Amino acid sequence: MNILLLKTLEDNSHSSPLAKMRGERLSFLFFNKHILFCLLFVLIQGVLFGQEKTIKDDVGNVFTLTEPPQRIVSLAPNITEILFALGLGEKVVGVTRYCDYPPAALQKAKVGGLLDPAIEKIKSLGPDLVIAFRGNPWNALKRLQALRLRVFILDIGHDLDAVPKTIEKIGRITGREKEAQALLKILEDKYQKAISALEPVAALPKVFLNIHGMGLATCGRTSYLHDLLVRAKSVNIAGRVSKDWINYSREQLIKDEPEVIIIMTKSEADFVKARDWLKSQAGFQSIPAVRTGRIHFLDENIASRFGSRLYDAFAELVRLIHPELFEPNPIGIRPRICGPLIRFLIFLPPGFQEKAGGRLVRCLGLTPMAFL
Repeated sequence: MNILLLKTLEDNSHSSPLAKMRGERLSFLFFNKHILFCLLFVLIQGVLFGQEKTIKDDVGNVFTLTEPPQRIVSLAPNITEILFALGLGEKVVGVTRYCDYPPAALQKAKVGGLLDPAIEKIKSLGPDLVIAFRGNPWNALKRLQALRLRVFILDIGHDLDAVPKTIEKIGRITGREKEAQALLKILEDKYQKAISALEPVAALPKVFLNIHGMGLATCGRTSYLHDLLVRAKSVNIAGRVSKDWINYSREQLIKDEPEVIIIMTKSEADFVKARDWLKSQAGFQSIPAVRTGRIHFLDENIASRFGSRLYDAFAELVRLIHPELFEPNPIGIRPRICGPLIRFLIFLPPGFQEKAGGRLVRCLGLTPMAFL
């Protein structure tokens, strides 16, 4: 049909100069309206896509990505963990020397540390996205930007609520929004499970959380670890100090009388050494936690990184601070159903009640507290 129309225009163009001019104008409009339509469509799509992919980092830098990044450098262990959790392990080309989780991160090229990123090494990897976190030196990040590298800087909050926001932002900048939402659902389920377990808790134990290798260093009120302790229904004895980290004195620790001491170490062997040191110190035997043996290990690897495994650290804190909520229960019977079992025992002959009750406790792996 179009070929016939063009042929007619061509034949008629010979009849007169005016007809020829009209024919050329019609031919031009016929061909170019399709081109104009395509250009308009591409322009609209480009604008819409650009709006969906425009995002600001936490210092105000605006990023508009036309496609997901293919070569990512992470400048912090928590960022590396989140990237792998979102299924981006194959896209990660460089990590810091402290990035040891998941194990696959150990196989990635090393780009220095959190405080001393190797600028030339990062450049040589040809990343189309560098993700930084608070603690990375500002001057180093500026140098990376001067090399025309895209540096996405994260610095959201200092409590557990900031972790989902961090994950969400990383999901957006990497084009993994769906994966980020799926991960957030898993983390929320973990959190709610721990919160549900805490419902019957009324008394708040006093807790001292010690960071191994730094004397009696602990966390103050502005630290995310303080936030975890509060959520775990405990009192951080250093929480009255409005700082992230504090060097606690021996005298103050004795005076505050913590009922639970938790030591963050890299290994259980380090924990044993730190625990034995605490127990051997003069005057510390009067501390309730030392006297009752309530000194516990917390894996530094999961508790010191502001990422998705912080939810595992929270669940572990709940278990350590409130062990009565997690009595041995190998077959999964909830304590709440033990009441009916006791009422059943009441109807047994008097001489049989004690024997049957003891066997029931041993069989179910319960303790007498589970029946309360």
